[in-house]
Amino acid sequence: MSSIAGSALVEMLQNVSEVECVTPDLNGVARGKVMTQEGFVQGRRLQLARGVLLQCIMGGYPDASFYGSDDGDLALVPVLGQVHRLPWAQRSRAFAICDAVELDGRDCGLSTRGLLKKIVAAYAQRGWQPVVATELEFFVFAPNKDPQQPFQPPVGLDGRRETGGSAFSVSSANGLRPFFEEVYACMAALGLPRDTFMSEMGLNQFEINLLHGDPLLLADQTFLFKHLLKEVALKHGLIVVCMAKPLAHTAGSSMHMHQSIVDQSSGRNIFTLDDGEASPEFYQFIAGQQAAMADFTLLFAPNVNSYQRLFHPYASPNNACWSHDNRAAGLRIPASPPQARRVENRLPGADANPYLALAASLAAGLVGIERKLEPTAPLQGEFEVPENLRLPCSMQAAIERLRGSALALEMFGKEFVEGYLASKTMELSSYYDEITPWERRVLAAHV
Repeated sequence: MSSIAGSALVEMLQNVSEVECVTPDLNGVARGKVMTQEGFVQGRRLQLARGVLLQCIMGGYPDASFYGSDDGDLALVPVLGQVHRLPWAQRSRAFAICDAVELDGRDCGLSTRGLLKKIVAAYAQRGWQPVVATELEFFVFAPNKDPQQPFQPPVGLDGRRETGGSAFSVSSANGLRPFFEEVYACMAALGLPRDTFMSEMGLNQFEINLLHGDPLLLADQTFLFKHLLKEVALKHGLIVVCMAKPLAHTAGSSMHMHQSIVDQSSGRNIFTLDDGEASPEFYQFIAGQQAAMADFTLLFAPNVNSYQRLFHPYASPNNACWSHDNRAAGLRIPASPPQARRVENRLPGADANPYLALAASLAAGLVGIERKLEPTAPLQGEFEVPENLRLPCSMQAAIERLRGSALALEMFGKEFVEGYLASKTMELSSYYDEITPWERRVLAAHV
């Protein structure tokens, strides 16, 4: 880490005691170390064991052979545009998103932020800039002291818990107005521009739409926003849950991703021709996504709970169909003027790592353009999903599909794919080590 002395950061970090230096692991969890303000400003090198990038969601690690048998160090290099004072912290602290790189400065193949940078660079080689936006859904619940019990909404201002039916309501009866006011204030302090916010279909479920922009910037903003949500919720005696399906019999939480491509020299959306009609690249991008979605499902739906959402596909289509303004399709083309023509990938859940999900989706689209693939015909209205456009419905099936994917190896490298599979296989095994309440309630009485 080179010294940042003399930069605007020095003034911004005045009176800050500590800097949380973090990088996203394979699950999008912030991992890192807390550094003194003096050490950060002086540019002291901060190192982190390579294995941390493959840490399982329950805390374990795959075999060391997947990240180097000696588990050597990586360097955490702060992204200087992503260093922020934390407005919710009681003590003056800062948060720095870092790149995880090899000690000799080479990119680390295990870094999901590094993978997204690699895919964006592949577009830049063609003179293109991807433009994306994320829509993140999440639930706000009362503290859940006993994980054996279901999540519950907090008690509202009327003394009751929400029971449903509040989708798209702007009422403050749920008592969350103070929480969201601090969320908005923190977003403004961190420079996180928001587009729209709404109450969603689920019980105390909400959605935030971030403004479109550069993929790396949007991934950083989504990563930071999820961190913000959880921290502010704790201050208000609440918990925010970004699981894909935290409640039975209700809608799950997605992270829809809108994607287009701009020509860097002209600023033109390459998905649209001069006459306003869709370009060949638009259809090729769709075809690339269709060709890769089954292989990449584990990157969009990374956890056991992800498949609770996909198995019950209400507003969460588990298919590689595409359609104009039809939410039943995995790839939806929203109604828009020609200059804003874009492709919405509706497969990722709120639990997906934003860096990895964006890298996978954009990589698939680029493959489609480079290989001039042709999409299937668009499907409208109610439709039966063709066999060749169905996606894995279980984590085990998604693991096997990624394991056999030559495209994943080509786009993300053997080191990352094998390490990711090793970690996810451990997570699935950990899940199967436990017996669920359903099994005790139903099977014990009848078999």
